[in-house]
Amino acid sequence: MRRFENLDAFKAAVGTELGTSEWLTVTQEQVNMFADATGDRQWIHVDQQRAAAGPFGGTIAHGYLTLSLVPTLAESIYTIDGLAMGVNYGADKLRFPHPVAVGSRIRETATLTAISDRGTGTEAHVKFVVEIDGISKPACVVDVIYVLAAA
Repeated sequence: MRRFENLDAFKAAVGTELGTSEWLTVTQEQVNMFADATGDRQWIHVDQQRAAAGPFGGTIAHGYLTLSLVPTLAESIYTIDGLAMGVNYGADKLRFPHPVAVGSRIRETATLTAISDRGTGTEAHVKFVVEIDGISKPACVVDVIYVLAAA
């Protein structure tokens, strides 16, 4: 875990890799709960018997489930002390190059690619690359934009 003592220390890290998360196993229960929450109950996600004979050899996680795990994985990569708040502003260049089979382990690497001051705080761009254990293509690549404000 990389700890930044304040927002200024985080700003100084622009252009550097922040670190890599711990591994997380994606479970069928997570996929089913995501399907229930979003209404996306496509068989490739929730029908284990049918999916076993399908193109992926089993059920796969929703791409947006993988994206939704980015903040959870980031919690083991870095933290910034002394923030009053941090909010999601948006995302750029979102891609899902490889599906995540249920039971796979994923982790992510974060890189602070840009920092700029704006009226409401500091805009930070962090590129996350989610990898799958044993697979050369990433599961997800996304540039997340945060607005951070010092306490």
